[in-house]
Amino acid sequence: MAIDPQAVIHPAAVVEEGAVIGAGCRIGPFCHVGPEVVLADGVELKSHVVVAGATEIGAETVIFPFASIGQIPQDLKFRGEKTRLIIGARNRIREYVTMNPGTEGGGGITRVGDDGLFMSSSHVAHDVQIGDRVILVNSVAIAGHCHIEDDVIVGGLSGVHQWVRIGRGAIIGALSMVTSDVIPHALVAGPRAEIEGLNLVGLKRHGVARTDIAALRELYQALSDGNFREQARKLHEAGADSAYVNEVLEFILGPSDRSFLTPRVHRDHK
Repeated sequence: MAIDPQAVIHPAAVVEEGAVIGAGCRIGPFCHVGPEVVLADGVELKSHVVVAGATEIGAETVIFPFASIGQIPQDLKFRGEKTRLIIGARNRIREYVTMNPGTEGGGGITRVGDDGLFMSSSHVAHDVQIGDRVILVNSVAIAGHCHIEDDVIVGGLSGVHQWVRIGRGAIIGALSMVTSDVIPHALVAGPRAEIEGLNLVGLKRHGVARTDIAALRELYQALSDGNFREQARKLHEAGADSAYVNEVLEFILGPSDRSFLTPRVHRDHK
């Protein structure tokens, strides 16, 4: 066991032999830290937090009471293989959050980026890849193998189906069921989610130029006219001046076995 002398561990906490605890870590009462866990400098476990498995938690991440991090995947195919959960820096992981490590069939690593907010009772399943500055609101469930890119917000009580990709800057409204890929910067809502438009609030908050926003509006309209992938292929071949437009087109034409959520006016989900 390697515990930095600057770490503060409550006497009612259990830190198993083999765990690595960095400088300035604070481990509150009734926490349990497993033997393969690595906590970087400044990590705080408030109280009653369980961190298990081969789990790495980045600097200054704070985990609130009753979160369960690194327990084995909720996947019947899991047979005890050695897999990992890697969580980045400065995340806020609230009460009753669950995050599971990967599986052999999914690459073996569940990865969470930096500066995320994971609100109460949200779930990150096996082999999920989450980018930076992602927000999962209360009771969001992200199923196995999903890819959630940077700056995504998923509204409360929403579910994301396994293998789905959600592109950078997208926002998912509350109570949505997302069963198909979501293009970057989309605004998604509905019990069976559809694209309602662009995430204009997010684009403006990030200082995106008006010319790029206008180009994205034009792209959105073009994708609503005819076959979704075919339109994207034609537009990509023609070239675009906006990096944001190219990002969306490359996302659509990238590797995926799933269909896409498409604009509400377009009913062919292919």
